[in-house]
Amino acid sequence: MKAKFTGHDTFPLRYGWLYKAVNHLNLKGKFTSTDEEGIRESIVRLGVGKNMVKAIQYWAESSCVINASREQNSYVHHITPQGKRLFGDGISPGADPYLEKIGSIWLLHFWLNFNDKHLTAYRYFFNYANVQHFEKSKFVDDCYSAATQLIQSEVGNISTIKKDIDCFLNTYCKKAKLAKSKTSIKVDEDHFTSPLSELNLLQDNGAGFYVSALAERPELPIEIFAYALLEFYKLETVDSNVTTIDFDSLLTKPCSPGRIFRLSESGLGQKLDELQEFSAGKISWVDSLGLRQVNINQSPENQSDKYLDIYYGQ
Repeated sequence: MKAKFTGHDTFPLRYGWLYKAVNHLNLKGKFTSTDEEGIRESIVRLGVGKNMVKAIQYWAESSCVINASREQNSYVHHITPQGKRLFGDGISPGADPYLEKIGSIWLLHFWLNFNDKHLTAYRYFFNYANVQHFEKSKFVDDCYSAATQLIQSEVGNISTIKKDIDCFLNTYCKKAKLAKSKTSIKVDEDHFTSPLSELNLLQDNGAGFYVSALAERPELPIEIFAYALLEFYKLETVDSNVTTIDFDSLLTKPCSPGRIFRLSESGLGQKLDELQEFSAGKISWVDSLGLRQVNINQSPENQSDKYLDIYYGQ
């Protein structure tokens, strides 16, 4: 795991950015930090400033809708299968390019945090932090300490991590501010621009205090939960014929759906009950005599992408 607390230039993810990034590549555009002509072209095509071009590239890479490969001493960006599915490939339209479905935002949240290679403030929070409420200044110290232990190498200075945390908070929560009466809190409409704030995974209580409760998440579509469960199952059972995974791993391990979706213990149980019925038993679970285990039928129709096909009606 490597530290990655920079790259966004403190710009939170905004609506339209990921579609812009994919469409830019579909139109044969490039993301580059060295070619001045290429940089100017990106600025014109995307209609934003130079720093914002970098931020768009950062969020598109971090959410796995584009990636970069090294070709002839330079990096070339490509649209990933995830990016093509959601935003289109220039020929066929994407399933939800304007993020009109709430499941698409949950899916982006999962892609953004299902990563054990690069540590960011948001990945630390959703995969490693064991808090349901926190004060920002203490969270900065906790993130710095945890990053030092997890990475066991240079993680940058604490001011860099603080900026990354500020960006994370502005991405995930509607910014609160005191009303004129100073006795109530209003939501600042300027911070509605990030789609991830719609998930209500993080609430700003004002004065530097934040809340992120573990919950049942009835608004999380079962197809998106199924996709996340099967992606985590593949990660945990690589090169193995194991067809089961234990409940506690799904609830608490880094990159698990329980962690990333902030599910409570009862919430995970309810989702598994719902999924058992939805999948007609292809994914089932037992909770008996202290044994809590999920059984996964390894059939072609039980692949993770199949559940996205169902959700998007494809």
